[in-house]
Amino acid sequence: MTQLSADLAIIGSGSGNSLITPFWDDRRVVMAERGVFGGTCLNVGCIPTKMFVRPALIARAPEEAERLNVTQHTESVDWPAMRDRIFGRIDPISSGGRDYRLGLDNVELIEQRVRLTGPRSFVADDGTHMEAEQLVIAAGSRAVLPDVPGIDLPQVHTSDTVMRLDDLPGRVLVVGGGFIACEFAGIFSGLGSNVVQINRSQRLMRTLDAEVSDAFTKEAAQQWSVQLGRVLAGVREGDHGRVLADISVIDGEGNTVDREALEVDVVLVAMGRRPNSDLVDAAAAGLDLHDDGRIAVDEFQRVLSGGEAVPGLFALGDICSAAQLKHVANHEARVVAHNLEHPDDLVASRREAIPLAVFTHPELATVGLTEEAAIEALGAEHVTAKTQRYGDTAYGWAMEDGSSIFKVVADRRDGRVLGAHVMGPEASNLVQPIIAAMSFGIDAHTFARGQYWIHPALMEVAENALLGLDVPSSRVPGAI
Repeated sequence: MTQLSADLAIIGSGSGNSLITPFWDDRRVVMAERGVFGGTCLNVGCIPTKMFVRPALIARAPEEAERLNVTQHTESVDWPAMRDRIFGRIDPISSGGRDYRLGLDNVELIEQRVRLTGPRSFVADDGTHMEAEQLVIAAGSRAVLPDVPGIDLPQVHTSDTVMRLDDLPGRVLVVGGGFIACEFAGIFSGLGSNVVQINRSQRLMRTLDAEVSDAFTKEAAQQWSVQLGRVLAGVREGDHGRVLADISVIDGEGNTVDREALEVDVVLVAMGRRPNSDLVDAAAAGLDLHDDGRIAVDEFQRVLSGGEAVPGLFALGDICSAAQLKHVANHEARVVAHNLEHPDDLVASRREAIPLAVFTHPELATVGLTEEAAIEALGAEHVTAKTQRYGDTAYGWAMEDGSSIFKVVADRRDGRVLGAHVMGPEASNLVQPIIAAMSFGIDAHTFARGQYWIHPALMEVAENALLGLDVPSSRVPGAI
């Protein structure tokens, strides 16, 4: 059995890859990666999906143009060329990153699954055993699959495989109502597929602010077929390479009240992701886990065992974070990198004002508390909220926008901004000023009146939402 030792060992090559700074040039580093080098975001997540989102948005252009008295047509979508262009850029980045690490004298790459054997040790599938002075678990997450008949048929996909289809499918069944499901429903419907999305609950994106979730569910149903109160019961082989999806119609208590069968070319299962803590045997190694399988860490990203931080053991990203977001994983990687190199000067991770965006159609973005959560935390008498329609601003008029909304939530007593929730074009950009206000503690009125907002830019929707809040006026000079 091969025995290895290292100053630093890293399980996972996504955000964990950035931990190998010049500090380690004269030290021994071992990295383990069981999958494709570069992790989820680069290979099967954020980046390739957005490279499909953009052409899908362009293909939808005739819909908006018609409102503006312009006639346009999308003549065709060349899926194979699109796929090859996208992965023709991504695959070399992944392989180039792998080759770069392999070329470093101080780094050894173990391309196998590894299982923890102690707080700072693991064993690979081939028996290679590794002991490290410090170890970081950054092994990510994987797609959840339901335990139903036919789930292993080749026509059933997750986000890991669906972007590499040979051809654009004529009809797609999307199972789920969260981020990944809604993004792919928007992609495939925009590119011309007939999309049917089923979801157990009566709303899509139900973790968002209720007003935005309701509005999105309504808008999505105008873009593709949305069928609520339904779950996937199984998949069977159909004719001509298609499959029959067996669907259970359920009532409010989850009881099956009817059965349906739907013939489709592809079933995309997008029911969320689970942390890979079980694949690295975290529980067997004595590490603390949350109920959902996440590895428990303290504010410094140190892994906990029996409620206490394990010396020299850190975790970051999806395997430990409740927010399965690349920008969160990157932030945690910067924190861990510092703490590895400066054990006597630890810094903590930020847990405030974490935003997210869903690049579906229409686009969604959110940060902070929903109105419901704010009321529960502070009481209704202390919460103020304002929903501003794009169409009530000058640029919104120019767009003839009748559905997009920008909602902001604040503390009525002092104007502290608690959250923002956006549905519409450029939602991911429009929410950013609110993130800044929350991050730097600027009250709503000061933020709205203490700076210029370009007229007639679409960003005025954020300004007007802030001004619509029932909060105290600012005493800051110039904020009038």
